[in-house]
Amino acid sequence: MIQLSGAGKRYGHKLLFDQADWLITPQDRIGLVGANGTGKSTLMKILAGTETLDYGNIITAKGISAGYLPQDGLALSGRTVFAECMAVFTELHAIEREMEALTRQMGECDDAGPEYQTVANRYQRLEHEFRTRDGYAIEAQVGSVLNGLGFPKDDWHRLTDEFSGGWQMRIALAKLLLQQPNLLLLDEPTNHLDLEARNWLEEYLGRYPFAYVLISHDRFFLDMTVTRVAEVWNKKLHLYAGNYSKYLLSKTQRLEQLEAAYKSQRDRIEQLELFINRFRYQATKAKQVQSRIKELEKIERIEIPQEEKTVHFSFPQPKPSGRIVVEAVHLAKSYGTHEVFRDVNFIIERGDRVALVGVNGAGKSTLIKLLSAAEPATRGEIKPGHNVQADYFAQDQYKELDPEARILENLGELSPGSSQTELRSLLGCFLFSGDDVFKRIGVLSGGERNRYALLRMLLHPANFLLLDEPTNHLDMRAKDVLLEALMKYTGTVAFVSHDRYFIDKLATRVFEIGGGKVEDYAGNYEDYQRRKQGAALPETPVIAARELPSNGNQPVLSAENKSKRLNPIKRKQMEERAVELEEEIARVEAAIAQCETALQSFVSAEETQRQTDRLAGHRKDLEQWMEEWGEVTASLEA
Repeated sequence: MIQLSGAGKRYGHKLLFDQADWLITPQDRIGLVGANGTGKSTLMKILAGTETLDYGNIITAKGISAGYLPQDGLALSGRTVFAECMAVFTELHAIEREMEALTRQMGECDDAGPEYQTVANRYQRLEHEFRTRDGYAIEAQVGSVLNGLGFPKDDWHRLTDEFSGGWQMRIALAKLLLQQPNLLLLDEPTNHLDLEARNWLEEYLGRYPFAYVLISHDRFFLDMTVTRVAEVWNKKLHLYAGNYSKYLLSKTQRLEQLEAAYKSQRDRIEQLELFINRFRYQATKAKQVQSRIKELEKIERIEIPQEEKTVHFSFPQPKPSGRIVVEAVHLAKSYGTHEVFRDVNFIIERGDRVALVGVNGAGKSTLIKLLSAAEPATRGEIKPGHNVQADYFAQDQYKELDPEARILENLGELSPGSSQTELRSLLGCFLFSGDDVFKRIGVLSGGERNRYALLRMLLHPANFLLLDEPTNHLDMRAKDVLLEALMKYTGTVAFVSHDRYFIDKLATRVFEIGGGKVEDYAGNYEDYQRRKQGAALPETPVIAARELPSNGNQPVLSAENKSKRLNPIKRKQMEERAVELEEEIARVEAAIAQCETALQSFVSAEETQRQTDRLAGHRKDLEQWMEEWGEVTASLEA
């Protein structure tokens, strides 16, 4: 379909990539990855034909229709959402109009005459093409795609001008999917999608009949949608077979091979230079010296790229709260006649990490606002626990920042104990690098200011964090830093996110919001999905449901289930410890076998005594590990 050969591109004085060779075939499902600023979006524009190469060639097969969705910047106006999507079927509409005209013409012709036969033949060919291209189902197709991308029927007949930038991008995505180009180019399509729309898009791409290339910072989405990965790394384009997880493993192996080749080359270069310097002025060695100089000149030096260091920042831990952090009692919330919640009861305990999930507009952000006291309840109440300090991160948190402050100075005032190097490393993780750290907050975009606001919150967290879509505008590296910080955080978290990898790693409980209710599921997102699908969870302790008595007092365990609750965090720690012990047991057993083999061959009395002492020590260790492993596994099974 499209072939790049010797392709290269510069951005000003910076070389993005060079000598790139890439063949895209008709059924490829490709994820385009790379660090921020390596040129992924530029390469996508080159494939789309909106930018040109500086070096090399691009060959496009005849009949290729490429459909390109940029990250943002599209604006639609003048038509309703439904009409805008229907506009992609211009050819089918033209065929339909001609069929209607031919139908009228046949009604006016003599059915026994030659003109009638000519018109009828033309109508038959057009009708066959119209039917083959699903012309009779285009309205159903449009409805299906709009519904999948989160547009309720009430919105289909609203003007596109009325929608925000994120929703405009959804409309643009809907149009591309309906067009079905034979090369689909999507630059971060998940940025503007909620969890349900991402799930739908995954399934849609799984059935997509043609090739696509996509950029995304959602690992789960990439794992589910791509079968090949193209990475812009070290100014080259590297191709990998498999999904994103397989790519990570393959890249590690490739880097190890590169480092081994680099070390071998450095050793050879040192040998050559040592020989040349030692015998340069000896006439008897002149021929050998010249031979080695030529060899040295021909060596194509291997470069090990400077990898971005993984930042491990020690965020301060908050003062502990009471066991119960917040309690909702007969909670109800309405906006005019629209009821969001009715008679909702739940408790969030210290250490819980609660993910709020649900369809768009179900009330996730509303519940976060109620928990933070940013909005009052219509009925019922939210009872905060003892010593609870809540901190709320809104989707438009940037509005709270001082626009005149400079980023690095402002962060330094907030964390006076941190060095400039630490602060700049942390800012780099959140995509502020170089001279960006000296910018005034007021000149940053909304997404940049939100990233900075999130970083400020993490430097001095309260003991109850309420985060509304904190992963928006973050790349994978920044998400990893945020995830690591929140997993080490000793307080309580309630959060909304559309990144399933992030939810799955962080959540210990899931609140499903919808239909005016809040359903409580123990475990992470994968556990929640299993329960939704009716599958049993392997080795999962029964979690007693909390019921609120009519008198509104302290919740009690359900009468039909008195089983003891096992904290999901504690359970995860026990499972990880069991795995560690199994690995330790395997190691010790291997060491015992090695000692027993050594004792079969006599070397000396001293060596026999040494091996005997080692064997006794290993057997003692094995007994200790086996005992602990038995206790941990018995607790898990209970």
